[in-house]
Amino acid sequence: MLYVLAVLTAWPMARAHAETPAAFCARTINDDALRPIPEDLVGAAGVALGATMPPAVAMKTTVFRCANGGVLVCTVGANLVCGRANSSRTPGRGQLDWCREHPNDAFIPLVAAGHDTIYAWRCQDGAPQIDRQMLDVDGRGFIVQNWRHLP
Repeated sequence: MLYVLAVLTAWPMARAHAETPAAFCARTINDDALRPIPEDLVGAAGVALGATMPPAVAMKTTVFRCANGGVLVCTVGANLVCGRANSSRTPGRGQLDWCREHPNDAFIPLVAAGHDTIYAWRCQDGAPQIDRQMLDVDGRGFIVQNWRHLP
């Protein structure tokens, strides 16, 4: 019990001296782990992403990662994925099932194709096919359009 109390008491002090995301990324260079942004990055992240949110919401939905020594931020949204992209050209279960039920649909919705896909999919004679590439992937496997560099 005393140990737990000591840890909980020390936490704010340890947090106050924590390394900033900029310092961490400058030291680490590349780190693909997605980490929640600290409160002091809410304003800069909002500017970079072109979004205005209350700090509590921003801290729950916005993450950062390190790329080439810089800090990148992404906010999860209805169709915004911050994790790695799905760049597979092989249809998954969602596309296969959709085309079985909708054999000639011109568009497979993301709910079936997956929000992480970089392709627009369609059905032709019951088989899923890539219609076109919608999004770009960076060298580390993330959707370029969803990430912004912090200055």
